[in-house]
Amino acid sequence: MEFEFLIPDRPVSLQTRNRENLKQWKDYVANEAAKSWEGPAVSTSNLQLTLVYLCGDDPVDVDNIIKPIQDALVGLAYADDILITDVESRRRPLAGTYDVARCPDPLLQGIATGGECVYVRLSEQPILEDKL
Repeated sequence: MEFEFLIPDRPVSLQTRNRENLKQWKDYVANEAAKSWEGPAVSTSNLQLTLVYLCGDDPVDVDNIIKPIQDALVGLAYADDILITDVESRRRPLAGTYDVARCPDPLLQGIATGGECVYVRLSEQPILEDKL
């Protein structure tokens, strides 16, 4: 099981004081995910959520973008976020150098646009010993 998509916008931090903006961000993420998601929400697997945030000069804290994106996928990609057992979240500069031959297509789209974005991948949890 693997699902990936691009959120073509600057992420909103969980720490924002503007709660309406956070709600709108979650709705936006859910809409972007729905463009690629097929089938019912997963309810039986242990899952890994991987995020790559391509940022500009004033980035959002990488740990504060996880929960809003994770919450936005509840009911669409998975039945409950308790199914997420592993999270990888990375922040990289837009102006970075990347080996495009090794990047997934949605991440390539983000690199090509030159604007802040978040690549999202949902997959089965890895074997723990492979991550140690």
